[in-house]
Amino acid sequence: MAIVVLTTYVDDNSVLDALRAGARSYLTKDADRADIARALHAAAGGLTVFDPRVHDMLLAAAAAPGQSGPGQSGPGRPAPPDGLTHREVEILGLIARGLTNPEIAGRLYLSRHTIKTHINRIFAKTGSRDRAAAISYAHRHHIG
Repeated sequence: MAIVVLTTYVDDNSVLDALRAGARSYLTKDADRADIARALHAAAGGLTVFDPRVHDMLLAAAAAPGQSGPGQSGPGRPAPPDGLTHREVEILGLIARGLTNPEIAGRLYLSRHTIKTHINRIFAKTGSRDRAAAISYAHRHHIG
């Protein structure tokens, strides 16, 4: 049986407990219909799908002692500025290259809703009011 969890909880214990109990995928309430459908199809095929925050949390939990978690520096990876995660830096770089939300979603295999959520977080962390300000920020920080 393939289990897909849809919940409001993204804390370490909730995620790890669900995975230990056999969950194949873990999505949050922010998931849209496309995310849920993708997770169900993936689970039926033996694959996993995680909310980006869950994915970041799992990477941090899997890091060996002394290594850094998401949004921090690690071997060969400098820490992103202003608390940005590496995924947010990746998306900001694509914005700076002129890609639209649907183009970014397609390139990263994420839903448009997930991209919008990341962009809203990018705007908040960088103090950007719009895409033009975010692009300016990206250029100042050599992103993209």
